[in-house]
Amino acid sequence: MEIAIDNIYIVHALQGYEAHEERLIKIFKDLNLSFEFVTDGSPTLMTDETKSKYFCKNINSILSKGALSCTLNHIYCYQKMIENEDKYAVVFENDPFFLTDFKVAINKICEEADNLKPGFIISLENSTLRFPSSKEIKKDKLLYKATYGRCAGAYLIDLQAAKNIIDYLKNNLCCNVIDLWHNSLINQNIIEMYWAHPPLVEQGSHNGLMNSPLSTNSKNIARRIKWLAQKFYKTNIYRHFK
Repeated sequence: MEIAIDNIYIVHALQGYEAHEERLIKIFKDLNLSFEFVTDGSPTLMTDETKSKYFCKNINSILSKGALSCTLNHIYCYQKMIENEDKYAVVFENDPFFLTDFKVAINKICEEADNLKPGFIISLENSTLRFPSSKEIKKDKLLYKATYGRCAGAYLIDLQAAKNIIDYLKNNLCCNVIDLWHNSLINQNIIEMYWAHPPLVEQGSHNGLMNSPLSTNSKNIARRIKWLAQKFYKTNIYRHFK
C-alpha cells in the first residue's frame, strides 16, 4: 500500500536509546516504510552557537539537556521538511506504539487534511488522554480543531506549518520544550492544531511500556496499571460528560 505522506522523521539521540532504535528499525521494516532518525540535536553535538541560534539565553535554566535536545531535533525535522519539500510528514519521538493500521489510518487523515487551510499540525497520539467530546464526534470525520496539542510524540505536519515555524524562529527564539512551544505558536496564530480521533499512536514513555526519552524513569508495572486505568476512564466515561 502506498502512503500519502512524503517522509517520516523520528526524533532520536545518538546515545542511550539503542533498544529504542532496534525496535523502531524492526517496526518500520515490517510496515515496509522508510524513515529517518533525526539526531543532529543530540546532547553530544550541542554547542553554545546552536543554542544561541534557536533558543533564548536562559534556556539552560528552563530545560534539561534531554528536553533541549528533543526540542532542537523537532526543529531540525521542520528544516528537513522544507529542504525536501514534503507536502506532509509525520514526526515521531522514539517510543511509538501503534493503535491501529497506521498506513490505512494515515491515508484517511491525509485525505481529510487536503481540505484544511495550510499551516497545521495534526496530533496523532493519546498521550495526554484528552479527546474530542463525544458531542463533537461525527461519522466519517477524523480531524477536530483544537486550541492546544497533546504532547509531541506523534504528529502530522504540513509544509506550510514547517515554513511558518522556521520563519518565526528567525526573529523569535524558542523558550520552552517542544509541546509547550507548539501551544505558544498556536496562541499566536503561527500554526493551527487538530486532533485525530481515534488516535493512531500511544507513547511508550506514557503507557509504561518503555523508558521516557526525556528522563531516566524506567518502565514499570505500576505506571502501566495507572495508565490503563486512566485511559479507560478518559476514553469511556469522562469525555461523555464534556
